[in-house]
Amino acid sequence: MGVVAVLSFRTQVLTPSTAASSTTTVASGSASKTSTSTASSSGASGTTTGSGAASPSTSTTSVPAVATGTAEETRYGTVQVRVTVSAGRITDVTAVELTATDPHSEQINAEAVPELRGQVLSAQSAQIDGVSGATFTSDGYEASLQSALDRLGFTG
Repeated sequence: MGVVAVLSFRTQVLTPSTAASSTTTVASGSASKTSTSTASSSGASGTTTGSGAASPSTSTTSVPAVATGTAEETRYGTVQVRVTVSAGRITDVTAVELTATDPHSEQINAEAVPELRGQVLSAQSAQIDGVSGATFTSDGYEASLQSALDRLGFTG
């Protein structure tokens, strides 16, 4: 006879900067897991939604998990990305913050970010080649992405 134990641990810290919280329940077999995440209005902290501590790379559910990486300061501005993982695969990467200090940097970012996104979706990791001529943006993008993937426990 098998014994199934389901543990539930919920914490929520409310601060003046707390903007929203969300709860996601993931069903797996005969047990379900609930995780609660809180988003900060500052945008600089990571937001994780989805399957909690379970590694999306081994999950059999298709509930998307979303995390925002750290805001990376580069020589030419700040880069921060949000990643979505579903069914053990990176399905989307978006730039949450992409500042530029001048019009030329804005043009470089506009051309580099779609290429970086494509590289991530192809590589299914933060181990990407980057874009020639956009080294600082590429490095910031990769670092922010890796922090988001780490928050999700994604090992690719």
